[in-house]
Amino acid sequence: MGVSVFNWLSAKLASARYQYWALQCSGWGGYTLLTFVGSFFWVKNHWLHTGYIAVATASGVLLTELMRRGFQRLWDKPPATRLLGSLGVVALSALLWAAIKFGGSLWLYGKESDEHPAVVAIYWFSYSFLIYMTWAALYYGIKYYQASLLQQEKALKAESIAHQSQLKMLRYQLNPHFLFNTLNAISTLILDQDGRTANSMVTRLSQFLRHSLDNDPMQRVTLAKEVEALMLYLDIEKVRFADRLQVNVDLDGEAPKALVPSLLLQPLVENAIKYGISQREWGGEITIKARVFAGELLLEVSDNGPGVPEAELAKLGTGSGVGIRNTCERLRALYGVEQKTRFCNRPEGGLAVHLRIPFEQE
Repeated sequence: MGVSVFNWLSAKLASARYQYWALQCSGWGGYTLLTFVGSFFWVKNHWLHTGYIAVATASGVLLTELMRRGFQRLWDKPPATRLLGSLGVVALSALLWAAIKFGGSLWLYGKESDEHPAVVAIYWFSYSFLIYMTWAALYYGIKYYQASLLQQEKALKAESIAHQSQLKMLRYQLNPHFLFNTLNAISTLILDQDGRTANSMVTRLSQFLRHSLDNDPMQRVTLAKEVEALMLYLDIEKVRFADRLQVNVDLDGEAPKALVPSLLLQPLVENAIKYGISQREWGGEITIKARVFAGELLLEVSDNGPGVPEAELAKLGTGSGVGIRNTCERLRALYGVEQKTRFCNRPEGGLAVHLRIPFEQE
């Protein structure tokens, strides 16, 4: 029962309208309680005084509700108009409330003070003005705070849209890049009058592109599915290289379940084939390793080609090469400082690309 009531209250208080009335009731309820307790010991007729406090509270709620409607009309006005208009609304409301309370006090208790009525009236107005100015300050404070949150939400939404657009652009950039390289290879086969091999490559190319188009560029996939997609690409390259291309995949422990950006590995493997395997007369070997360590997914794509000169090693990921630069930019856009990409020459020969990203599962 208690949980259901709490859930009901939480659902109601999610609305701005219910939030306003919750604050309104809490504020005026507190005022009523303090007024009653503060005057309890010097008032003779408690029932009569309780009725007076009830009338004062009810009129206060009504007047502040009218103030709220006035503030709403002034909200879109220029700042100077809003300020002067709000002060006017507060002063008028305070004047009416002071008149109600002062008149009620005179009617119920008579003139019990030796002070001049004008002095007493000024006291009542000052007291009422202070209460209503406090109410107005709280109202505008909350209003400006909500407007600030709305602006932040809009800014975050715009940033998110721009971020998604950047990722989609980077992701789609891979397709023409990969297609250009593959079509060049098919063109070479046709010129060499190797029509059967060229036809086989076209068939595998269509399968790979169909898989690429069927996947949302913003969606991340498990590493196991990413390797399956990579094999579609490698089927194309194996038509060209036959036995000269060997691929080893080692996914350890929880690594196959890790979520990664789609087509993350393909540019790295393509780069290894282009600058590593194709440079060796007898072909070579590409190794893909993955493991989970300390809450991170550690990926390695390496080849046994000639490697990269040390002077060019530091430029990888920022140079003119579309594939690797694209991969680095996608990882930076997705993970920020929580990712790391490192290129190094292997002691036994060849280039190794090490990726480190947060380990996440579905």
